[in-house]
Amino acid sequence: MSAYRVYRYIAREVTVPAILGLLIFTFVLLMGRILKLVEMVINKGVPFADIALLFACLLPAFLVITIPLAFLLGVLLGFGRLSGDSEIIAMKSSGISLYQMMRPVLAIAFAASLATGALTLFVEPVGNAAFRSQVFQIASSRASVGLLPQVFNDEFDGLVIYAQTIDDRSSTMGGVFISDERVGSSPSVILAQRGRIISDSQALTLTMRLENGAVHRQPKSGGQDAYQVIEFNTYDVNLNMGQELEPTERPKKPKELTLGELNQSIAKIDDPDQRRTLQVELQKRLVLPFAPIIFALVGVPLGIQTQRSGRGGGFAMGLVVFLGYYVMFSFAETLADEGGLPPAVTMWLPNLLFLTGGLYLLRQTALERRLRFFELFTQGPIRLLRQLRIERRRP
Repeated sequence: MSAYRVYRYIAREVTVPAILGLLIFTFVLLMGRILKLVEMVINKGVPFADIALLFACLLPAFLVITIPLAFLLGVLLGFGRLSGDSEIIAMKSSGISLYQMMRPVLAIAFAASLATGALTLFVEPVGNAAFRSQVFQIASSRASVGLLPQVFNDEFDGLVIYAQTIDDRSSTMGGVFISDERVGSSPSVILAQRGRIISDSQALTLTMRLENGAVHRQPKSGGQDAYQVIEFNTYDVNLNMGQELEPTERPKKPKELTLGELNQSIAKIDDPDQRRTLQVELQKRLVLPFAPIIFALVGVPLGIQTQRSGRGGGFAMGLVVFLGYYVMFSFAETLADEGGLPPAVTMWLPNLLFLTGGLYLLRQTALERRLRFFELFTQGPIRLLRQLRIERRRP
């Protein structure tokens, strides 16, 4: 059998479970948002096209996590099956070393790293910014989504809004009561038979248009006995207190900045805390793309070691390794952002530790040395259960 056919065979064994894992893990992460978004479609009347666009904006942030995890799972399951069926031994007998078997795995890892890098550096910031903008557009066009009937809603500063009934699909309300205590106006109570939310997509302002009602007010300059009742057919209440927010003026969060904007902000900002936060975000985008390559070095020897545990053992080992990596990564991010440690050094420590561990595991496996700590991890619980059963059987 030629080396090319062996490489293609190994690549298929790794790629198939990796693709399945990518679909499953991405779907599981999306499930956390699906229920809320579907509820907006069914009960709030938000168009399905808007919800689909929100999913598309969220997808890059999820793929940054699921691509490395799915690749790690594919390596563990693929090499676990090859090892369990003694195909690793057959390949070695034909003159193919473990380092040669690593070639197709590293090629796939490099492709996964490129995909992760493109997502973290370019696609994810655009998706985060688009998601926030789309949420604002939905909230402005369907502002009554945040209001509850027969509840005093105080979401807007200086205003308390009560509506006897609310039709979410048409954004109309019945039996409206408003307490207006905003700065610059006399405290007033507004009663109206009907009301609806009107949004200005250009100025990004919200207005509540009331119909058939009256404004009850006690002017400050009229003394204690003065009292005004102003009846109206239509009356507009500005929900954002006259503040217009242009889309270009909306400040972006660090995760929404493009790579160029992030570098420019780091160079311009004088506040050391804000600069450190931006530097952590930059290093985070540079570190994550190397995760698949590191998982290749860790996954191949661990996949061979899990031959006695079956597919379930490979799946569990993948979750343990992935969880350990991201716990260390999150801890390093916290130390760099809040602990004051240099982000350029601290953020790369998890990669350095896993790289060292992966090279050690690969070397030991290539020399066909059994890992004692791995046996303790996998066989320890089994031996403990056996010992407990023996103790129970004793009279």
